[in-house]
Amino acid sequence: MLGAAACSAIKVDPERPTAPSSPASVSSAAGVSRSPAPATPPALTAAQAQAALITWTDLGEPWAPTQGAAAWRDAFLKVRVARGTAPDCQRLLDALYADELLGAPARAVVGLDDTYHKAQLRYQVTAQRPAAVDRTLRWLRTLPGRCATFAATSANGTLQQVEVAGAALPEAGDARQGLRVTSTIEYQGEPVSLTLDVAAVRVGQDAFTLTNGGLGDVYSEVTAAAVQLGAERLAAVRKQGRVLV
Repeated sequence: MLGAAACSAIKVDPERPTAPSSPASVSSAAGVSRSPAPATPPALTAAQAQAALITWTDLGEPWAPTQGAAAWRDAFLKVRVARGTAPDCQRLLDALYADELLGAPARAVVGLDDTYHKAQLRYQVTAQRPAAVDRTLRWLRTLPGRCATFAATSANGTLQQVEVAGAALPEAGDARQGLRVTSTIEYQGEPVSLTLDVAAVRVGQDAFTLTNGGLGDVYSEVTAAAVQLGAERLAAVRKQGRVLV
């Protein structure tokens, strides 16, 4: 306002033509300030992403560093959905099999094994921008309705029934979505089920995904604790400083 008053006090010679006002000067005279365009949000370095990972010591026994990809991945996730099934259902299973729920590439990944219940937990910090993460979160929220129950077939012809339900997560980060995916086959006359907890969480400009699954007991309490810890650790790493990559 002081600037506008000073400009109005300046007398202009009527004999001398004046230059047209620029949009910026018009806005200033009207008392409207223009902020510079926001810079592209910086991304975590590889070292920072690595520091944001949870570890087996965070979860305690019976968790340990992974011994490799779980044997059930190919049997239960590398499948084709039945004809007439919503395309989103195939997209979900493909993303889970590729371990790219929020897309590629991941900044850092860790795998942990429950040596007692034979479950496997995979946690990764992603490199996706917030807008892309939020689009995926909105998509995940639709899946319990679109893919509540459907059939799929593995590469060896085994038929399975898949169920997708929403799963509660702690109020961690800025946005989040959880799912519980259950795939059941018949083996030697008995049902065998894979239970897979799925979580995607955005924390400010960053995000992480988590899967916790197995053919035995899969505890939602472990999933919730890992989500809470992961969000807190990622937020703490962000506060320590970021750099452009």
